[in-house]
Amino acid sequence: MPVQWLTFDCYGTLIDWERGITDALLPLLPPGLDRVKLAERYIEVEAEVEKGEHLPYREVLDRAGRRLLEEKGRPLASGATSPLPASLPSWPAFREVPDALRELRRRGYKIAILSNVDRDLLAASIRNIGVEPDLAITAEDVKSYKPARGHWREFEKRTGASKENTVHVAASLYHDIRPTTSWGWRNVWIARRIEPLRGATPTRILPDLIALPATIDELARI
Repeated sequence: MPVQWLTFDCYGTLIDWERGITDALLPLLPPGLDRVKLAERYIEVEAEVEKGEHLPYREVLDRAGRRLLEEKGRPLASGATSPLPASLPSWPAFREVPDALRELRRRGYKIAILSNVDRDLLAASIRNIGVEPDLAITAEDVKSYKPARGHWREFEKRTGASKENTVHVAASLYHDIRPTTSWGWRNVWIARRIEPLRGATPTRILPDLIALPATIDELARI
């Protein structure tokens, strides 16, 4: 069946969230910390926070940010908020993303963003990308966080699309590639950082979105 829809994760795939996270936290931390290791630890802490009761993503950012600062010996004052929620609207898109999305749309593909954030936060990031998706589904809509299946079920419900005519594109193995692989979806792992696949078997692997239009055309012929 031809590919009609492309579903995208946003943060880490389209938006440089690691830069956004570390730019916001590093000024509050001791000098000399490794940016990559800080981002890796933040990923772990955020996943732990998301496993509890469902919280608005602003609260997830705040709790995870405060917990990480405490771990590094720089706790915030009582009642103070982590800088992360306020910083998110300024997180930049990766350089190649706007042109890649425009080209995909020119070739006739529909674009959906499935993201673990609140609606207004995603709207700010879409403005930074400069390309309006055909559909956006957030954790606020489905009251769950990926890798739970809520985003994909809502996508299928709203569009009538299926895994046969959709390809999922994402940078996160944990949130996106492993679950979609296990459900039989075709997917493209945007491997912006090298990490062990650990059981995931992406349909294709790319370092960024530059070659994504050609890759999707190829998958559409299979």
